[in-house]
Amino acid sequence: MVAGVLVRGTRGACRRVAAAAAGACAARCTAQPRTARAGPRAAPAPAGRGRGWAAAAGAAAGEPAVQEEAPASADPATLSKLEIRVGKILSVEKHPDADSLYVEQVDVGEAEPRTIISGLVDFVPQDEMDGRDVVVLCNLKARNMRGIKSLGMLLCASEKGDGKVEPLAPPAGAPVGERLCFGEFQEEYPEPATGNQMNKKKFWEKIQPDLATAADGAAVWKDTPLTGSTGPVRAGLAGGSIS
Repeated sequence: MVAGVLVRGTRGACRRVAAAAAGACAARCTAQPRTARAGPRAAPAPAGRGRGWAAAAGAAAGEPAVQEEAPASADPATLSKLEIRVGKILSVEKHPDADSLYVEQVDVGEAEPRTIISGLVDFVPQDEMDGRDVVVLCNLKARNMRGIKSLGMLLCASEKGDGKVEPLAPPAGAPVGERLCFGEFQEEYPEPATGNQMNKKKFWEKIQPDLATAADGAAVWKDTPLTGSTGPVRAGLAGGSIS
């Protein structure tokens, strides 16, 4: 996810789910001429804020609310843009400046473990996090979270009704650092997007709304499972969303 981090070779990678969509081109936006307007501009939304933030900021500045356009939905070829790997939490502690955050050191098969911050304090006890096998989205752009830079994200399943949240579990026996994929596991898989490309093209925002856990707990994008060399990724929460 972060430039300058060397990734060791792993045994895993996989092919695109739908080769027919591989040639699809990204939609281009037509530049619009600028028009002058009175009054102050709303501040840009900080990284990671939801779409409603911009409307609230505009209202606070005395401007009419503007509805932001949602990212277009993903096609199967977009799935290979994500770099999702098997990880193992080596250590975990509470964030010194945020009661709801853990600061984890996670091995994802690189020369050094990654620092990853997760808002799981209210959902998973600290002793259950330490040493846990996890599924890590590695190529998001780094984020500063209360003074500590987070270099990835633990993927979790959640239930809306009960408010339960649980980290996804990689398939038993899958090696740390193995790249997971959607569909049949293969040795070859296209290069993932860089952190800057992920940020600019909004690949995660396009894919995430269709990520869920099936009735058997398997992690899927629509009906396509997320898999490793030894089987599918799962969670203990069935019928939940994944983020």
